[in-house]
Amino acid sequence: MSAAATLAIRTIKTWDLGVRLFHWLLVASIALAFLSSEEDSILSTWHEPAGWVAAVLIAFRLVWGVVGGEHARFANLIRPSRLKGHVTGLFAGRVHASLGHNPLGGIAVIGLLILAAATMFTGAAGDEDIHEAIAWTLLAMIALHVGAVIAMSFLTRDNLIGAMITGRKKTTHFPHARDATPPGRLAVPLAMLAVAGSGYVAMRIDPNAFAPGVRTEAAESSELEEGGERAHGEDEY
Repeated sequence: MSAAATLAIRTIKTWDLGVRLFHWLLVASIALAFLSSEEDSILSTWHEPAGWVAAVLIAFRLVWGVVGGEHARFANLIRPSRLKGHVTGLFAGRVHASLGHNPLGGIAVIGLLILAAATMFTGAAGDEDIHEAIAWTLLAMIALHVGAVIAMSFLTRDNLIGAMITGRKKTTHFPHARDATPPGRLAVPLAMLAVAGSGYVAMRIDPNAFAPGVRTEAAESSELEEGGERAHGEDEY
């Protein structure tokens, strides 16, 4: 029996709090944006705020990808040198667990961030056709990503969803692994600055960016005023 096999199974820190909060808040904001996309939806007033919240979260992730914990950093997401071996292994039926994102998972994260950002940008720009096309592409990619996570969790017997909730993984596949390097001292201040700055920009573009219902009230008020003006004009006539 090897020395590695005799090591006790432990749990180690893998995903930092910042990347976990980002992940689940982005899931919630995108879900809300899709559920509120129809004008007759009872959640319709939340569509634009959900999109702006997602935009702020993306700004946070861009900063966190540089200053965040070890497995949150873009340098550990984009690993071209390992991609060929990973894909070849998958086709050959060799599936290996990974402490952070595997090479394909890292590419998927980058792709989802780009699609989410494009969805928010085209929505803010008012280009409905392109916005809708990109949004549905994003939804398809999310479904593919979720399917891949479930499949990898099953094949490697590694609870990937649970790890993104608790931030910890068992060392079953990584007997000598240690806790991931945590975010640096300036990580939180820089991330807060990114959130505040992106929120400020959002409100400069749209003063009601984070105020659900304000647009509806303003539109109804405008319609009432226009109706009153038309009625007044008809009376004069």
